[in-house]
Amino acid sequence: MANLERLQPRWLLPIRPSATLLIDHDLIHQNGQIIDILPRETANQDYPLATCLPLPGKVLMPGLVNCHGHAAMTLLRGYADDYKLMTWLNDYIWPVEAKVVSPEFVEAGAWLAATEMIQSGTTCAADSYFFPESTVEGFAKVGVRSQITTPILNFPSAWADSERHHLDKSLNFFEWAVGRPNLTTGFAPHAPYTVSDGGFEQILRYSNDLDLIIHLHLHESKEEITLHHAEHGNRPIARLRALGLINSRLQAVHMTDLTEVEINQLAAAKVRIAHCPESNLKLASGICPTQTLLKRGVIVGLGTDGAASNNDLDMFQELRAAAMLAKVTSGDPTALDAFSALEMATIGGAEFLGLSDLIGSLEPGKAADMIAVDLSDIRHQPVYHPISQLAYTATGQDVTHTWVAGQLLYAERQHNSSDVTALTAEVARWQAKIQGMS
Repeated sequence: MANLERLQPRWLLPIRPSATLLIDHDLIHQNGQIIDILPRETANQDYPLATCLPLPGKVLMPGLVNCHGHAAMTLLRGYADDYKLMTWLNDYIWPVEAKVVSPEFVEAGAWLAATEMIQSGTTCAADSYFFPESTVEGFAKVGVRSQITTPILNFPSAWADSERHHLDKSLNFFEWAVGRPNLTTGFAPHAPYTVSDGGFEQILRYSNDLDLIIHLHLHESKEEITLHHAEHGNRPIARLRALGLINSRLQAVHMTDLTEVEINQLAAAKVRIAHCPESNLKLASGICPTQTLLKRGVIVGLGTDGAASNNDLDMFQELRAAAMLAKVTSGDPTALDAFSALEMATIGGAEFLGLSDLIGSLEPGKAADMIAVDLSDIRHQPVYHPISQLAYTATGQDVTHTWVAGQLLYAERQHNSSDVTALTAEVARWQAKIQGMS
């Protein structure tokens, strides 16, 4: 019974195999894996020697899964607000990135993002940015699980000087990443307007040969689609479909403007979609039709996008925004109910990443990626329905404990892995540098 621990919350929300909320049940975990979930009285008999961690007033639930982000850009939080997507990118983000992006910038930003995510309940994050090795190193300082994908562009970046060079550096990264814990990888061609047909064809070939996903910004705004049609004579999905990229390895991000025909094509091809409601709202990019997609059987996860366009990485706020948008756009207050929104942020995200056998729910045999959420604060009183409370009242600030693979990274609102004092000083150094360039 070495390293056997009993977590003792007031409520336990496993997400799977059902929507049942368990009261006064214990979760037993050991060596990074969930061993058992059972009534507390039974646990007293079956696991008498296990170390107990009481969690009164708290819900124990799966860690949240952030399906899309750019961690390094957390250092650009608040740098350029209240602009349209293309203005934001062309006039502000890309120019400052050209000046500051380096391995050191990426590692510091990833460290900051991972610290914020762990303390707000995210245990697994999908990320795409330059110098991906540095993102891995920054995340490792905290311990978050991740999918790291490599950017592909048809123009020079701080990381590579051509589309082919981006591909070659991606292949080198995949070799470097082999065997690293809590990490999966893939390609991240930036968008249809920044990758050539030839680039997409090469990415598709490598994706098939290496069995790697393709993570892509797609149909992010009407402006993007209009510009694409003017250049290529069709909508982005039509072009990608002709190239063979509309397939089950594609992780399509944003998807705010979709026709019925496109939705049917996406469903038939088993494309997975990341919905980023707050970023899309802030940039006025549009709204992903989640209800229609879910009804067609499409896997939909949630993402924050980067903090430069959100401006936080709080997945509780993201799932609430997703629920509210689904209701107002459909005219149906029952659309994307509280439990469905929590599903989207947990098991839905795990399915999006292809990790649902490992994470996304609290079940024996799965990884012990878990969070405790405190519902004892006056903001939560009275607590009639804890599931609704999680979806419509809770924020990341209510998270008190976070485990990844059984490691307690955040306990009683204190970081066990991230050195927050050193991190704060590092962030201040980068802020001064960026402000000095303005």
